[in-house]
Amino acid sequence: MKKGFTLIELLVVIAIIGMLSALLLPNFMGARERARDSQRKSDLRQIQKAIELYKQDKDPTEIPSSLPTATYCWSSGGSGVSCPAGNVYMNKVPGDPVTGVKYDYSDDSNLNYTLCACLENKADPDATSASCSVTVCSTGKSYVVNQP
Repeated sequence: MKKGFTLIELLVVIAIIGMLSALLLPNFMGARERARDSQRKSDLRQIQKAIELYKQDKDPTEIPSSLPTATYCWSSGGSGVSCPAGNVYMNKVPGDPVTGVKYDYSDDSNLNYTLCACLENKADPDATSASCSVTVCSTGKSYVVNQP
């Protein structure tokens, strides 16, 4: 008699592995969405701090009319791939973790600004239904940071 597994035993094991992976895969995808959303919120807070530093350097006080290109250095000497001379506000302006595009930024003439990022996780407690000024969020949820 030959030793080995029967076809039924192999099919049962494959079915069990398939069911377990079907149950676990959505949880891993949700964790990745939440991680990217946390990165977006952290990026917006860092940009907010850089804008406040920029505001303090200017006399008379002003805020930038637009953000530098994502992945560029931002300093009082300007922005570029490498940091121009002056006070450095950000060594590298962050962009969206999925697209790499810079975040939505809008300002008014009264030294007020708004930063916005679209969130993937609809159940995020910090999410609002407010839309970003430029980008339409596919989930309908965004994270907004205003001037403090």
